[in-house]
Amino acid sequence: MSDVNVLEATVRTEFGKGAARRTRRSGNVPAVLYGHAADPQHLSVNAQEFAAILREHGTNAVLNLVIEGKQQLALTKSVVVHPIRRYIEHADLLIIKRGEKVTADVPVTLVGEAAAGTLITQESTTLSIEADALHLPEAIEVSVEGIEAGTQITAGAITLPAGVTLATDAEILIFNVIASPAAEAEAAPAESAE
Repeated sequence: MSDVNVLEATVRTEFGKGAARRTRRSGNVPAVLYGHAADPQHLSVNAQEFAAILREHGTNAVLNLVIEGKQQLALTKSVVVHPIRRYIEHADLLIIKRGEKVTADVPVTLVGEAAAGTLITQESTTLSIEADALHLPEAIEVSVEGIEAGTQITAGAITLPAGVTLATDAEILIFNVIASPAAEAEAAPAESAE
């Protein structure tokens, strides 16, 4: 098994808010590992190591958990971050197997410059996709180079990497290119002068 994103995990025997607080105070993150019809496992992982993996690989990070000497592949399914203090409060981890396809939300990033006098409004910052668990893209890039006002890009119009399929409605609007208000204001006096 690959030694990428190896994370030691300890089985938790205490549950509830008090136990979760004690886990966080000791520098760990309470987590639950579930999936593949296995009973949920309550774990704790090192907060700094886990945060470093998420910073480097995004919120859909694949982890090689070491639990009581045994390795288990897992996908970060959800991470709860404290809204003010910005520490990780809790994580849900999904058991995965090599070659298995999973559904995940990945960020959509725009690259390039749209046509002059346009403004881009991004309606959705993520795209729900299905891909091999070990080959999930960290983000989907969409080029807006030279796109004119009035263009709408839906989920179905985005070119996905090889091996990745769309798992959401193809008609969902991802971004909209409109004439910028400043460009419209400049065009209005020119028209009235004629």
